[in-house]
Amino acid sequence: MSQSLTLPAPAKLNLFLHIVGRRPDGYHELQTLFQFLDYGDDITFTLTPEQPGVRLSQPVAGVPDDDNLIIRAAKALTAATERPLSGVSIHITKRLPMGGGLGGGSSNAATTLLGLNQLWQLNLSEDQLADIGLQLGADVPVFVRGRAAFAEGIGEILTPANPPEDWFLVLKPDCEINTGKIFSEQGLTRDTPKMKIAPAFEGDASRYRNDCQDIVCELYPDVKKSLKWLSQFGPARLTGTGACIFGRFPTESAARIIWESKPSGITGFVAKGVNSSPLHQKLTELK
Repeated sequence: MSQSLTLPAPAKLNLFLHIVGRRPDGYHELQTLFQFLDYGDDITFTLTPEQPGVRLSQPVAGVPDDDNLIIRAAKALTAATERPLSGVSIHITKRLPMGGGLGGGSSNAATTLLGLNQLWQLNLSEDQLADIGLQLGADVPVFVRGRAAFAEGIGEILTPANPPEDWFLVLKPDCEINTGKIFSEQGLTRDTPKMKIAPAFEGDASRYRNDCQDIVCELYPDVKKSLKWLSQFGPARLTGTGACIFGRFPTESAARIIWESKPSGITGFVAKGVNSSPLHQKLTELK
């Protein structure tokens, strides 16, 4: 059995995000469309039979190890099995920004669940791993399942979807968004009419939007400024609760031309939208 495994933890975009209600427990009911990007973090898992326990090879800046979703996912997986497991050291090559709305933490958790399921030879099903993932965060199951999806509920009820696999320019304004703060804002739209069936997504149709966008722009001027700049070149939108914004382009070269002209002080990247997660593509190659 291989002692080491390196897997991608890809970014996601919310191509739209509608808030259709609020539950008695305070969680918001959503309808959103998830698509993956061929860009993200990489995580290497190395078995350490001589050293028990789960640990990061180096901490992620600003995130205590016990709060890191990678460690929490590994511990949740350990709790789901009754047999003793080898120790493991986990190294992350971090590319996705914190507080960006790209699902970095959730993607890290899903990659950890699938990676250690394979490395530890646990043979848990996708459904079992998705259930464990949901305990860690509402976005984790879509990464576990690895297919672009129309999501409902708090984001965990998934219907596979096939939006166009276009190219995206993603910009990260110089701020981190507090998701809890956005969802607690009085002015947040919470009554967008619910779609009765999963839509056939047709690009950036005007009937779709991100219901968090106006509030985020009001509270975070850097997001508003970046959105205004990117909107010169076509429809631009917030992903999740931000701070990242994205514009859609038909080709990589079209996206890169705009990327080269971006204002100073903004970071970001160009990536292709994909409906099959790079994580699952890699795991299939390893079989």
